[in-house]
Amino acid sequence: MTVHMQGQPSGETQNDGDEDRRARARNGLGTLLKKALCKPLSRRHTPVLRAFLSGTTLSGLAASAHAQQAEPVAARLFSSTEMATFSLVLGVLSATLLSTVWFIRQRGNMETEAREIRSALSDANHRISKYEALIADKNRRIVIWDGAESKPEILGALPPETGAPAGNSDFLAFGRWLRSGFAADLEKAVETLRTDARSFDMVVETLRDEVLEVQGRVSGGRAFVRFIALNNLRAELAELKIERERLQTSISIFQELLDSIEQPVWQRGPDGQLTWVNHAYGQAVDADTPQTAVREGREILSTVTREKIRASAMPESPFQGTVSTVVRGNRTFYDVVDVKTANGSAGMAIDVSAVEAVREELKRTLRAHAETLDHLGTPVAIFDGERRLQFYNQAFMQLWELDMAFLESAPDNNELFDRLRSAGKVPEQLNWKSWKENALSVYRSLDTKTDLWHLPNGQTLRVIATAHPQGGATWVFENLTEQVDLETRYNTLVRVQGETIDHLTEGVAVFGPDGRIRLSNPAFRALWGITEEQAKPATHIRAIETACAPSYDRPDGWRRFGGMITSFDDERPSIDGTLELHSGLVLDYAVIPLPNAQTMLTFVNITDSVRAERALKEKNEALRKADELKNDFVQHVSYELRSPLTNIIGFTDLLKTQGVGPLNERQSEYVDHISTSSALLLTIVNDILDLATVDAGIMQLNYQTTDLDDLLDDVAMQIADRLQEAAVTLEILAPAHLGSIVADPQRLKQILLKLLSNAANFAPEGSVISLTCQREDEDFVFSVADKGPGIPEEMIKAVFNRFNSGAGSGKRSGAGLGLSIVESFVSLHGGKVSIDSAPGEGTTVHCRIPGGAADPEARSVAAE
Repeated sequence: MTVHMQGQPSGETQNDGDEDRRARARNGLGTLLKKALCKPLSRRHTPVLRAFLSGTTLSGLAASAHAQQAEPVAARLFSSTEMATFSLVLGVLSATLLSTVWFIRQRGNMETEAREIRSALSDANHRISKYEALIADKNRRIVIWDGAESKPEILGALPPETGAPAGNSDFLAFGRWLRSGFAADLEKAVETLRTDARSFDMVVETLRDEVLEVQGRVSGGRAFVRFIALNNLRAELAELKIERERLQTSISIFQELLDSIEQPVWQRGPDGQLTWVNHAYGQAVDADTPQTAVREGREILSTVTREKIRASAMPESPFQGTVSTVVRGNRTFYDVVDVKTANGSAGMAIDVSAVEAVREELKRTLRAHAETLDHLGTPVAIFDGERRLQFYNQAFMQLWELDMAFLESAPDNNELFDRLRSAGKVPEQLNWKSWKENALSVYRSLDTKTDLWHLPNGQTLRVIATAHPQGGATWVFENLTEQVDLETRYNTLVRVQGETIDHLTEGVAVFGPDGRIRLSNPAFRALWGITEEQAKPATHIRAIETACAPSYDRPDGWRRFGGMITSFDDERPSIDGTLELHSGLVLDYAVIPLPNAQTMLTFVNITDSVRAERALKEKNEALRKADELKNDFVQHVSYELRSPLTNIIGFTDLLKTQGVGPLNERQSEYVDHISTSSALLLTIVNDILDLATVDAGIMQLNYQTTDLDDLLDDVAMQIADRLQEAAVTLEILAPAHLGSIVADPQRLKQILLKLLSNAANFAPEGSVISLTCQREDEDFVFSVADKGPGIPEEMIKAVFNRFNSGAGSGKRSGAGLGLSIVESFVSLHGGKVSIDSAPGEGTTVHCRIPGGAADPEARSVAAE
């Protein structure tokens, strides 16, 4: 920057002034010397002058300068020596005076010059401050490079809202605060400015969406880049310019993209005439170029279709639909999307002819499959991706006995399961929610899930659930009741046959059509006196005959058996008879043809056969009848009694509601009696079922880690109504934080409820029932005490007997199964039950449940 200082004289003018001042100084000094020389000097001044002038060479100069003027006077007053001395002194004084005057003059000039320089410097600094103030406003920032390798100098600042960094190094990193495209262009322009001195003007956009004007210039060998924050009007103009360039770029890109796709695309003006189409449109209407199609107005859609689109398309709701048209002489189906705007419309057509053909073929296939599945005897149900029923056949409706109106409403799979459960048609589950979630997990599974459902009505179903790749699932319910029954019977018969044959007292041997023995029992070998090695499988009947010859060697024996076993006759009759062995044994034999051309020989010791046969038949018949009786009992109680009771209780609760109308006092009393009796009867039925399950050895305990505090709270809430009815109070004595126990929580809760109900039944009104709980090592010990009449010592052992109701001394009569169930469930947990009671002193029942005996990993343990 060049600064011109005003008021400072040029160099030539200053030098001329100095010469004038020096000339005036010399003239004044000469006049002074003349006056001094004209005055006479006393003798006393002579030595001083001589001594003063003796050390300088200026005396000669002074003497020579005034020799002619002073010579007459000096000749009269001084001698030559004195004259020399005086001249020397006079020269020294003249030189000293001249130097002093010159120095004084120079000092004055220098002070004047210094004052002038300081004034000019002050003016320059003031002007620099004004320029810097003009440059350093908040809307402008300038970067200056003084040479190719010099560091940049940055002046000014930009508004904070632009996002421009305040630091110099951060400011020059344009990519940190400018958008990437603008930053790259600016860096390239700055590089060109510094290397090629090429000026530029551009508009950039910051990361905060602010617009700046950037100017690049070169002046005096320096490169300047100005960043200017635009005012409202200029900023708006710059933003519009950027937006215009962006829109033009976007339009160009989209037009190129639309030109490259195979779907026809068009644009119409406000009058509905074509203004632009892509290449696919031009090919569809047999035009050489898209411009030809626009110029000639060739339409791909019919007039009716265009009018329909124009009438239905709105700016807020574009037209979407499938239309039919003719392209190159072929009927073609298009999915058309047409968007309407204030300046016209634009549309796209997607060829779906193949899709429509596939869709129609799929519809025909689905109809054929539906008809086929509807005639199948296997129940089938198909659910869509939203788990709603989309298809079912007649077998499915008949299996679950569901009405068609419910099925036609497309119920959710979850809703269908709940409906079947409420009707008692799906397997009973301890945790219904967990079971249902596991069944419905097929929608998230990649593999087919297969499960067996044992329905309450005795049917066994194989449920095959397969998820669809596009969502949904197909459920197939294969009725395996007969198959399972036959398979069970077969396996049972095979096991019974093997065990029976091995333990029969009659000898049995089975031979194949090749005459080789297949199996024999120990009784057969013992009767004929042969070893197991001699009668091992695959031994020929001839070898058996040889081994048995010492016991019986007549022709009507083994030779006859061998002929019948190896005979190829179509009809092989069975024969029987009696053999008398050499040992004296009398055997009743029988030759019985078996399937697959096999033959069975049986030998019975007649002495014991009748008794053994009768005992075996009676035992088998008793076991069969007992098993049938138990099965019939459990089935009838679980289905024939519990289901009607559930219905009675439900209808009773329904009668109590206001929805069926008001009841009079007597009707309400009757309904309450019905509800109470039904609930009591249902409890008895459940108790009987629990005991029957325990007796059958199929009771399973669902071991879980149960928090004892939560268990006691739950029991207290469930027994509250019973205690209120009996007018007694429950007192729970338990330390804080009892911890947890590994046991079946449902059965533990049932034990406590039975004991508390029994205590409430015998406790007097207004009394307190105490429930004491504590931990002893790993065991959970609890006691239930009441203030009832007590139990005589001779009756304590009988209280755990079934159907022992306490001789009717309680407030409410019952079946007498509560303590029996308590003892059974405690025993299943490996615990013990004891009673402390005496007449008139109340009763205390103690229960000890092992808390660490069971493995926490085992969730169910079958009762022994």
